[in-house]
Amino acid sequence: MKNKRFTAVATAAAIMLGVCGVGEKTAQKLISEFGAGNTASSTVGGSTDVSSASSEAKDLEEVSVVLDWYPNGSHVFLYDAIEEGYYEEEGLKIKVEFPSNTNDAISMTSAGKADIGFYYMHDVIQANANQNIPVVSIGAAVQNPVNVLMSLGDKNIKTVADLKGKKIGYGGSVLNEAFVKTMLKNAGLKEDDAELIDVGFELMSSMTTGQVDATIGGFVSHEVPELENQGFTVNYIKPTENGVPDYTELVFVTSKENAEKNADKLTRFLRATKKGYEHVKANPEKGVENLLKNQNTENFPLNKDVETKSVATILSLAEKDGAPFLSQSEETWTNNIKWMLDTGVITKSVDAKDMIVKLVD
Repeated sequence: MKNKRFTAVATAAAIMLGVCGVGEKTAQKLISEFGAGNTASSTVGGSTDVSSASSEAKDLEEVSVVLDWYPNGSHVFLYDAIEEGYYEEEGLKIKVEFPSNTNDAISMTSAGKADIGFYYMHDVIQANANQNIPVVSIGAAVQNPVNVLMSLGDKNIKTVADLKGKKIGYGGSVLNEAFVKTMLKNAGLKEDDAELIDVGFELMSSMTTGQVDATIGGFVSHEVPELENQGFTVNYIKPTENGVPDYTELVFVTSKENAEKNADKLTRFLRATKKGYEHVKANPEKGVENLLKNQNTENFPLNKDVETKSVATILSLAEKDGAPFLSQSEETWTNNIKWMLDTGVITKSVDAKDMIVKLVD
């Protein structure tokens, strides 16, 4: 669940053993050693000296970006834009910060401690509906969901109907619990036809050790290629093809106040990020190279083969028909607000218009 914590040492060890990844809303895997409201940060986009010299020469304006987790394939457009100089072209210097608490991307932006957060659409809705926190999305980085219900091939779970009598691991997230219940209902099953088990951060190891038959909360862009890289065959089922409304996975978040007061700076950030996306789309190998340059080797070392597959998957999901990179659909947000209210994920309805800000075409 989102209030759980574990140390950086445990995190690194778990990662090295392949027992956790960047799914289950990564908010459940954040590190306690930094303390509340603090982040592990790094100013990226070249060495400190280069950045400083460039800043002095061009008088660059700093933009602080809080990630949902350590650098990985989901962030390839950001790091590519940094390495290729697209932000500098827009007069910006990017300071990337890694989260230390479950929802820093929301809490820090809403408090004015960061300009932009890289987070999830459903969490933006929850923040507004359940906590009255006025955060908004200024653009969708990945138009399609990456969260999947996955299982190892030997379990032969290929449809939701195959989950009857099975144990499903998850990280305690209310959202993922609602995903599973919706999927079971959509398949004509009862909630107790499958058993939900809170496995904490060990989404992958809980499957490889046989503790559970399947898990929800892992990403098709990370846990799936990570398991495949370890030699496992993986089956996965998409919640949005089984009763859950279609949704946008990853969005750029800021406070409503910041969106109004600093629209120009945020627009320049999005323009540069879009250039990064277009560059990675045309040069995926270079995008992976730029990502690997910025990996956090101490806490979340990256594997080139895994990240190559991850970036390819992210590229395939970043856009869809009628929804280009960064675009946002009010209908999609409204449908998910209704579903979240119906399933008890949120306690009151909110207006999608209040959570979407359009800054770029």
